[in-house]
Amino acid sequence: MTGVTEGQEPEQVADLRPGRTRRRGSRARRAAVAAGVVAAIVAAGTALAVRPWTNGGGASAPEHGPRSTASVQRASLTSGLRLDGELGHGTVDEVTAQGQGTFTKLPKVGDRVETGKPLYEVDARPVVLFHGPRPFWRDLAKGVGDGPDIRELERNLTDLGYANAANLTVDEEFTEGTAAAVKRWQKALGLERTGKVEQGRVVVLPQRAVRIQEVVAKLGATVGAGSGGTVLKVTTPDVYATVKPDEDQLAQLAPGSKVTVELEAGGGVQGEVTAITRESGEGDGGGEGGPGGPGGEAKPEVSIRLADQKKAGAALQSGRSGATVTVPEKKAENVLVVPVTALLAMVGGGYAVEVVGPGGSEPKLVPVEVGLIVKARAEVSGGLKEGDKVVIPV
Repeated sequence: MTGVTEGQEPEQVADLRPGRTRRRGSRARRAAVAAGVVAAIVAAGTALAVRPWTNGGGASAPEHGPRSTASVQRASLTSGLRLDGELGHGTVDEVTAQGQGTFTKLPKVGDRVETGKPLYEVDARPVVLFHGPRPFWRDLAKGVGDGPDIRELERNLTDLGYANAANLTVDEEFTEGTAAAVKRWQKALGLERTGKVEQGRVVVLPQRAVRIQEVVAKLGATVGAGSGGTVLKVTTPDVYATVKPDEDQLAQLAPGSKVTVELEAGGGVQGEVTAITRESGEGDGGGEGGPGGPGGEAKPEVSIRLADQKKAGAALQSGRSGATVTVPEKKAENVLVVPVTALLAMVGGGYAVEVVGPGGSEPKLVPVEVGLIVKARAEVSGGLKEGDKVVIPV
């Protein structure tokens, strides 16, 4: 059985068990993982899962096998890393065409396209970049019925200056005000002023600006022909440094962490960790030495946005894309240390460990403050002393 302190309510503790950082598909968009201590713990190889507890009121606790424990140690922790990386523009997104027609104008590799500007042309009419979380899936006009795509349309028209709060309410209803804003937008593009947005007239992407990475479609080709309908491959215009640390180094690279990046082309810039991602190991064949590593598991990839984009862009354009990422050193001297897998996240906030009493008695839940985390060891303070035995959930 597993015990708790008196008065502990059921399901007030979350168990931090070995797990993985957030995953993404081979070409999927980068996803940020949680910041702060939880992100550091997750990055160190643990994940949150709710675990039921008794409240001391007579309900029986779940049976389990022998407990695994570790001793609370007094030690000094020193962080700091120096990792080789590469400069680039981040993950590639594919742009697919909707509707029918012939490609009459395409961008060039390296072009930057802002929200509201044409990405390419079909039948001599522009297909425009809009910003938002989802693509349009229907023609938008008066009488089509409410929907989140109308909100996206109205938000973009307002942001681009074709409407304002006085003449258009941004909501999910296509009104006369929406139609009037669409007509102003169409006039600026040299299109017929119909007040209707046909499917395929805009491309909606999460980025407010994109850089053309690759042009897949060919001039004169028909929309939808070849390569599954892919027209372009795009990235963000920003330059990032990416590194692939070992699992036990991830805790020092939680999103929001500040680092220094030394450029192969010369000079250094400041950077901030924005995301930890993984390529899917599925379909890589697995096995030692394969693209996914043992069992198909790929190494994590850490993305770092560089503060001086002009300098970073010049370095990338020079062809010298190498970079060295340095994590500032932090020290915690003569502190109490436990394995990071002993930490339990309280559902109401904060952290705790289970301490086994003398003679192997039922463990007691002890709240702790978490400090520096280095190589799967965490600095803790609170009601612990050196030599205490803490439970390692299995």
